[in-house]
Formats: sequence, structure tokens, C-alpha cells
Amino acid sequence: MSVELYQLWLIHQLLHSRHSELDFRQSLLQDFNASLNADADDDPSHPDILFKEYCVYFGDGENLTITFFPSTTDSYAFINGIEIVSMPHYLYYTDPHSTEQPQYVGAMNPYVTEHKFALETMFRLVVSAEILSSGDTGMLRTWRPDIKYVTTQYYQPVDYVKIKNLTFITTYKYTAPDQVYRTVRSMGRNGSINMGFSLTWQLPVDSGFTYMIRLHFCQLDPRVNNTGDLIFNIIIADQLASNWTDLLMWTDNQRGVPVVKDYVVSILAPDNQKKAYLSVKLHPHDKSLIKDAQLNAIELFKISDPTGNLAGPNPDLPPLSKTKKSRTPAAVAGAVSGVLLLSFIVAFFLIKRQKNVVDNKGPNKKEGTSRCSGLLLIPTALCRQFSMAEMKVATNNFDKVFEVGVGGFGNVYKGHIDKGSTTVAVKRLKPGSRQDIREFKNEIQMLSQLCHPNIVSLIGYCYENNEMILVYDFINNGNLCDHLYDTDNPSLSWKRRLQICVGVARGLHYLHTGVEQVIIHRDVKSSNILLDEKWVTKVSDFGLSRIGGPSGSSMSIVSVNTEVRGSIGYLDPEYYKRYLLTEKSDVYSLGVMLLEVLSGRQPLLPGEEKRRISLVNWAKHCYEKGTPNEIVDTELKGQVAPQSLRKFVEVAFTCLLEDGTQRPSMNDVVELLEFALQLQDGVVNGALQTGLPMKDFAPECRQVFINIMQGCVKYEADERQTMGEVRVQLEYALLLQAQADITNIHGDYILMSKTVINLPEREG
Repeated sequence: MSVELYQLWLIHQLLHSRHSELDFRQSLLQDFNASLNADADDDPSHPDILFKEYCVYFGDGENLTITFFPSTTDSYAFINGIEIVSMPHYLYYTDPHSTEQPQYVGAMNPYVTEHKFALETMFRLVVSAEILSSGDTGMLRTWRPDIKYVTTQYYQPVDYVKIKNLTFITTYKYTAPDQVYRTVRSMGRNGSINMGFSLTWQLPVDSGFTYMIRLHFCQLDPRVNNTGDLIFNIIIADQLASNWTDLLMWTDNQRGVPVVKDYVVSILAPDNQKKAYLSVKLHPHDKSLIKDAQLNAIELFKISDPTGNLAGPNPDLPPLSKTKKSRTPAAVAGAVSGVLLLSFIVAFFLIKRQKNVVDNKGPNKKEGTSRCSGLLLIPTALCRQFSMAEMKVATNNFDKVFEVGVGGFGNVYKGHIDKGSTTVAVKRLKPGSRQDIREFKNEIQMLSQLCHPNIVSLIGYCYENNEMILVYDFINNGNLCDHLYDTDNPSLSWKRRLQICVGVARGLHYLHTGVEQVIIHRDVKSSNILLDEKWVTKVSDFGLSRIGGPSGSSMSIVSVNTEVRGSIGYLDPEYYKRYLLTEKSDVYSLGVMLLEVLSGRQPLLPGEEKRRISLVNWAKHCYEKGTPNEIVDTELKGQVAPQSLRKFVEVAFTCLLEDGTQRPSMNDVVELLEFALQLQDGVVNGALQTGLPMKDFAPECRQVFINIMQGCVKYEADERQTMGEVRVQLEYALLLQAQADITNIHGDYILMSKTVINLPEREG
């Protein structure tokens, strides 16, 4: 018995003068069963034709080889036709010079669809009762009716064929035929009904891949004349993609202007399911004057992974029915061998560079070939994937000799990858619940898109046979907790502790303001703060992190209606009492960690007397009775300048205020901690350190500077000097120094105004 199980490889070759060198290959089909796919594809417009369309990029001097070969010895491969069509460079790929880039749904950064990826067209749907001509803009694209995939009970198509002219401003005319933009799917005119549901499309896709969704819009509704008239939300795969879609805002209040918006989303594989549904939902915004949502067309593309794979699983066998008997593979094989009732067409859209066109493509960076055979696939352009075999090689089969950390989450091993050239930390998680899988995926998605010197770098991950492994840069000095208590490590100096705290605050400040959407870490604690060989701070462990609102808003609030997650002793009271999670929750946790750094003790000590069990309560008691020195780690005796201590303690307790709105922003925390560090640097045994010997300054001038410094760090805020008072005293110090220089005949001191003070010029 022979069946049509086969694979399709697309091979790129670089042609040289004397030989050809294999560059890379892309797997478009694998163990492909034409009969099963034909039965699953029940589109009445082509019941006996299976059509596959791919988009690939080729540069000058590249040769295309398309190879079909049987998957097994008792199967065969066949093809009925191949169409190869040229298309513009950036019709579907991301133009690196454009400000418009696809938004990765659920993340904070854009997703760049580079030329190295192959794309498979999954759907090209338009609001029409008929198929639009395959002669579309010269690229043989076929646009099919969307009605089969619309799941909304109330909807209606609206035809604007009578409107003559469309104005192409933000898109090229070849992006789609004019007919696409003249018919729109609308919710109807009953706004009350419309607010109760969403206009929804459900598109069946292969699990475990990343997809690009292109939405086509054109505002031709005569009811809509100004921005704000029609606003709606876009939800893709049950994640908010756009919370304010106003077509006239995108087109500078011009009607009849086609617009496309690209989004990228990853579809994971729950419970080993081969297939999943990718939903596109539009919902009227409550601030919209017209309660409606509209869309002209949808294009959906599957994106290949770093190994070049696009091959999805075969569909399951269809159930038997009276009207349509299931065909066995043998029966189909006979039919194909005989009269070719099944036509299989593969169409390749090729982007071919013309020699007279300037190529703006940057250098081609080769990607790693590591792959993960697990079902949990993350956006493949963002993160390297490892196999379990590679992880075993890296850690000598997880040898205990390489174990550098043990915790409730699992074990951490020191490993080596890339033939031993790179040292990494391999975090092997214990098999756990579905929540563990969500946290695993969450950390990968977060870290793979963050870039900051105080954020730990994720190299990659492995998810295979239910094993969850994360691979990071190896951090030599372990975590902060290991240097504060219950350790044989040397005690950290006060200055180093200050520097570490500043680094933590900078990393958290980046999460709160340096990315498109606020990231709330939710588990700030000393054991999640790593220290490299130069003692640079690295914030780690993003498994519990949550994404809030856009950066720059006053405060991002995330309502949490599930169990409170985090570490006991560090939790924000507003979070665990009211389920109110904001970036100020991180500020509170940081406040606890600051006290931990200062005291060298854990946040909770159950064995201590009652008033000392909680570090926060005990420290507050000491602070309120005016004895903050009691909090200080005994290892720091004689190291902490009083002014630096006062400022540090003040910062910590401001972070610990019960009312989150009264806590400082992370930016304020950074500045205040940097000031505490400057005070420590500036005060050594009561002397001002300026980088020059104190004996080089006039004694009168030196004393004024000491007075200024002491006045700036008064314990009570209302006792501190104003900036105006500071300026007057600085000018007085300059005058004293100038007078001293006139009488200085021994060269014992130099003019401070040229080396230390840089006052701005007075106006007028």
C-alpha cells in the first residue's frame, strides 16, 4: 500500500564561480497527507483543489531548489503545478526604515518580520459574496469571502461601490485591490445592541507557531466625519491589540484612505492540541459617538521558526457521514494515480531584487540552529531555543558537580554552550502545574524583549517532554541574599550595598518607564537580585511579572482577581488586601529590600521576639523613636556616614507608606538613592571629598562647604536649606576662596571655582 505522505523542502543556494554552497533550507511541509488536508479544507469555492501559498525572499545570486520527497518508504510525493510570482520587497515583510512596524500582541515591543522568515498564507478574507479575481494587482492573490469565519450573530456587509475615488497615502496601491476597500463588515446601526457583543472572526490555525495578522480598513461611512465619531477596540487571540482604533485619526481626518495595520501573535499548544482558533474581535469603544466597529479584510500568515520550519500537523481523520464517505489513503492514491482528481498547487511569492534597484537590506545575520521540540513555542525571532540533548551536554547530564543553586522552583546549573565558548546558568524548573507553565512562558516573553544593564539577559529556553529550562548569562557572584545573611561570603561594604540598591532601582525604573507598556515585576526581593563579577546588579525572575498600561501614565493599575502571588514579607498591603497591583507595589517591595540591605537580616524571623519578627515593623519602631542606628548591620559599624544613613532610611520608609499613591515613583527612588551614595562618597570622617586634597582649599571656604552639606541633609525636611540659600552660601564660599588666593604665597590651595563649582551665569 502506498500513501501520499511527503515532505517539501525549499533550499536557498548561493551561487559562486566554481561551486555552490548550501546556505539554508526551509521546511514547508512535513509528513504531509494531501487527502486529510483536502477533506479538512471544505471551502466550496475549490472542493477538489488544495492550494498552498508561501512567501520567501531571495537575493541576487541565489538559486531556488524545491524538493518533494516521500516521508516513508511506502509513500510517494506528487505536485500538479507550481506558480512563482515576483512581489515588492516590503509588501508583507517589515521595512527596517519604516516607523510603522507590526505590534507584537501582549508584549511591549514591535515584531520585525525579517526576510529570513518564510511566510505561509493561511487566510486572505474579504467582505464579499464572491471570490475576488486571482489577477489581483498582478500577484495572483485570491481573496475569499469571510462569511464562513464570522461568528457574530448580528453583522452586516456594507457596499460603497458607488464611491469613485480612493486615496492611497499610507499604503501602496498594490497592497490590495480597490474592491477590498469598498465593502466593509459592520455591526449595524443599533448602538445599544452593538455594545453587548463583538464583531468576531474565528480562524483555525496550527498550534505552536507565530502569526502575522494584517487588517485592512477604509473609512467610507457617511456617518463618520471627524475623529472621535467611530472608535473601537481590537482584540486578537483574546489579547488587547488596540484600545483606541480611530481610522480618521490614522488618516489626518481624511475619508476614503485605505489603511493596513499588522499585528503578530503566538498561538501555543494547550493539552497537545494540533489545531487552535485565532480570534479577531472588534468591539465599540464606550467613548465612541457611533457605537459600531468596521473591517474591510483580513490577511493571516504563519511565520517560520528559526530552523526554517513552517510544517504544521495533519488534521485528524474526518468523521464518516452519509453524504460524504471518508476516503482512505489507498483510495485517494489510486484516484490520483489514475485521473488526477485532486490538484495540488504550490504558489511561491518571491521577492527578487532587481539589479537596477538600490538594496537597503542590512547584513544577513545567521541565526543559531538550536531547536526545541516541545509544544510551547515563544516568538521565535526573540529567543534561542535549545533541545534537551543540548542541555544535557551543557551540564554533563545535570551533574551535581555543576549545581550552583537550589530552590523551590528547581535547580540552577553552571553550563557551557557553543562548544564551551559561552558559560551559562541553566535553570531547570521542577515539573508543576499549568500555572508554572504560564510563568515559564511569561518570563521568556518578558526577558527576550528587554535590554538594560540592570536586567538579567535571557539566552534561551528549552521545553521538551514537559521539561522547562531557562538559560541565562552566568552571573559569577550569585544573588544579593547570599551576601547579606546566613553566608560565609565576606560582608559587603556600605558603599557597595548602596551601589547595588541604585542598580536595582534603575532596573525597575526601566521596567516601569523604559518600555512601551509598564511591567510590574511583582517579586522584588534580595534572592532575585543577581550580582556579576563587577558587582553590577541584575534584576531577575520575571515569572510573576504582569504588564500594565502604557508607560508615562500617572499610575498603571492591574486588577488581580486570582490568588495573590509574590513572596511573604515583601508584599504590598494594597495588593494582598485589595487585590490592587500597580508599579507602586514594586516600590513597596523595594522598600523592604532596602531595609534588608541595611540590616543584614531577613524580612521575617519567626523565632525572634514578637516586635522583631517583621523587619518592617521593627525598623519602623526604631525609626519612630529616633534610633535608626539600631537597624544598621553590625558588620557596617563605622562605615555609614550619618547623612547617608538618614537619606537612605528616609527613602526606605517613603517606599513603605501604606497609601501607594503617596509612595515615590521609581525615578524618584533612583535619584534619592544616588544622592545617598553621593553623601557617602562626600563625607568621610566629616571631610568633604572633592577629588582634591582638603588642605588645598582655604579653611574658611572648606567650612562653608561643610555647613552647606550639613544643612542639606537635615533629618526634618522643613529644616533643610532652600536652593536659594544654598546658592548664596556657594557664592560666599567662592568669595572667601578668591580672597584667600590673593594672600596665598605658599600655593597650599587652589581656586575651587575652576575645579568644583560650576554656577550658571546670572541673567542680566
